[in-house]
Amino acid sequence: MAATTRVLMDDRERGCAAAEALSCCADVSAEFTRLKVGDYLVDDRLIVERKTLFDFVASIEDGRLFRQAERMVSSGRMSVLILEGRSEDLAGSHFRREAMQGALITVSLVYGIPVLRAMDGAETARLILLAARQLHRATQGSGLRPGRRPRGKKAVQLRILQGLPGIGPKRAERILQHFGTVQKAIQAEADELKQLDGIGKRTAGRILWAVRETSEIYK
Repeated sequence: MAATTRVLMDDRERGCAAAEALSCCADVSAEFTRLKVGDYLVDDRLIVERKTLFDFVASIEDGRLFRQAERMVSSGRMSVLILEGRSEDLAGSHFRREAMQGALITVSLVYGIPVLRAMDGAETARLILLAARQLHRATQGSGLRPGRRPRGKKAVQLRILQGLPGIGPKRAERILQHFGTVQKAIQAEADELKQLDGIGKRTAGRILWAVRETSEIYK
C-alpha cells in the first residue's frame, strides 16, 4: 500500500491548479496553512517554491527571488524551485533572456537549489508527488540518505558564498564580515569586491559573471 504523502500548502496558493490537483489526490493528505518559507512543504522535509514565469520575472526585478532562495537554504530542509508555464507566456514581455539565465545560475549553482520545469499546475503537482516518492524510496532500504543543509544562519551563508567562483572558506568569511548578508554580497560591484583582501580584478569579474546578466532581450 502506497504511503500517504503529507503536503502543507501555503494559503496564498488557494485557487491555483497545483494546489487543487494535490487536494484531489487520494494518497495525499493536503491542507492549507501559512508557510514562512516556500509554497509547499512535503513530508516535512522538502520545500517547494512554485513560480509562474511571470512571477519568476517579477521576482528577479524586485530582488525577491534571492531573498526567498536564502530563506529556503537557511531552513535546513531540501528545497526545489518549480517554474511553471511555457516560454511563449513571456512573448512580448521584453524581459532579457540573460537576466533569466543569470538568475537560474545563481539559484542552482550559488544557492544549490535545483530548478524544475512544469508546463502547468497539474504537472507541478505531479512533480511534487514524484519527488516525494523518490525521497521516500531513497530513505527506505536503498542506503541513500538525502543530506540536510547545514543549520545555523552563518554556516548557511558561508556555504552559499563558497559556491561563488574563486571563493573558499577564508574568502567567504571575509565577504560575509564585510557585507553582512549574502544578498548584499552578490549585489556588490566589482570595485567593492576588490576592496577585500585576496579578491583581485579577476576573481571579482568571475563573481559578477556568475551572478549578473547581460542585455539581450528575451524573445
